[in-house]
Amino acid sequence: MNTEKKRILVVCGHPDVDSFCATIAQTYTQQMLKLGEDAKLLHLGLLAFDPILRRGYNGAQPLEPDLESAWHDITEAGLIVWVYPSWWGNMPALLKGFIDRVFLPGKAFKYKPNSPMWDKFLTGKSARIILTMDAPYLWNWLVYRNANIRAMKHATLQFCGIKPVKVTVFDRVRFSNEFKRQRWLSQVKALAIKDISLL
Repeated sequence: MNTEKKRILVVCGHPDVDSFCATIAQTYTQQMLKLGEDAKLLHLGLLAFDPILRRGYNGAQPLEPDLESAWHDITEAGLIVWVYPSWWGNMPALLKGFIDRVFLPGKAFKYKPNSPMWDKFLTGKSARIILTMDAPYLWNWLVYRNANIRAMKHATLQFCGIKPVKVTVFDRVRFSNEFKRQRWLSQVKALAIKDISLL
């Protein structure tokens, strides 16, 4: 029986390290550390890298040292927690650029020759998405069909073999007060306890 602990990687996709998303990510990480888990927080806003995949998949674009380190953290993690806001119904450009640069063919997945199928190289990992938005969740679901969530959960994470992918949404953030935010942070701590079962 393998009793080795799996690492928990918390990725904050908000470019502002003083944002509420950053506070959520910090709270989740600290709770996991208090529980004795091996948890690491990665603030994308502190990394030095070009978020633009300059030639798509048609040419080599070497990973910067920060991206090499981040990819190593992803490969070592058993649970990856993504914390970010919904902007214009999607993830921030910084997070999208990070995924474009590191979730590469041959690393995160690989298409099979002469086939519509592909190999998934991130199997055995699970994920939690913690998404904040100013819109009501019901509006996001009814009008946009949760397109922002489905893109990350299905077309990115599960496409590369990561599952299960659990989702938590904190909505109407711009209308929230300090009391409401503290309640959310209490929920984040409870999520961390619950998510140990995903390892």
